[in-house]
This record gives sequence, C-alpha cells and structure tokens, in this order.
Amino acid sequence: MSLKDRLANDFKEAMKAKDEVKKNTVNLARAAVKQYEVDHREELDDQGIISILSKQVKMRKDALSDFEKAGRTDLVEAYTKEIEILSVYLPKQLTEEEVRQIVADTANQLGITGGKQNMGKLMGPVMAKVKGVADGGMVKKLVDEFLA
Repeated sequence: MSLKDRLANDFKEAMKAKDEVKKNTVNLARAAVKQYEVDHREELDDQGIISILSKQVKMRKDALSDFEKAGRTDLVEAYTKEIEILSVYLPKQLTEEEVRQIVADTANQLGITGGKQNMGKLMGPVMAKVKGVADGGMVKKLVDEFLA
C-alpha cells in the first residue's frame, strides 16, 4: 500500500472514529501533498510524500518553541499531538549516536580531520546520507562538534 493510500485510509478511519485531531492532521497532510502535485504537475512517489510530511513536522516543531515562549500550552499540546500523528508516516529517525558515527565515517572517507573551513565539504555528503531520517539541525550540531 502506497503512502498516499495509507493517508486516505487513515483519514477515513479517523472520520469513522470521530477522532477530530487525527482527521484534521491527516487531511492537512493530504492537502499539502495535493498542493505540491498540482503546483509541480507531477505525481509524488512515497519518497516525495515523506519529504512533504517531514516539512510539515518541521514546521510544527519550529512553531512549538514560539508557543512555549508565549505560554500557549493549548497550542503546544495540539501541535505535539499533530507531530506524533505525522511521525507515524515517516521512516524511523536516526539516533544522535548513529548520526555521529555517519559524520565520523564520512569525514574519514573524505580525509577531513577538523577545521571549521571544512563545514560545507562535510555537511553536504552527510546530509545526502541521512536525508529524511535525521534532523538537519542535529546534523549541523554534530558536524560542528566533529570539526571543533
């Protein structure tokens, strides 16, 4: 079953179960996928849908810190629930230790031992390896640590 079919089925199930949060979250995700397909006039495969869903999760995570600063616990709870729902459709995320190992291995292959001037040389290949399964902010932090 494709990811698009899974989203459609989960939307129907959420409607039957009268789970408003899940229904609305899945519907917004489906709308984002549809919007991309209409704008770019192409049918997305599962990898493309994962990319869109990752952006949706990232948007919500970015908004969480703003809501926490503003003391909006109601929105923090709602966005946290939405992140949990969307995360079900994403591949399992790598742990910090796994990403640290990928950074070290990639640097070894490229012959990079340190120095901030190598940030771009190392960041590109590492991001290519962890695309969709690791947060870019975490990768940047670990590459920084490695180069320091």
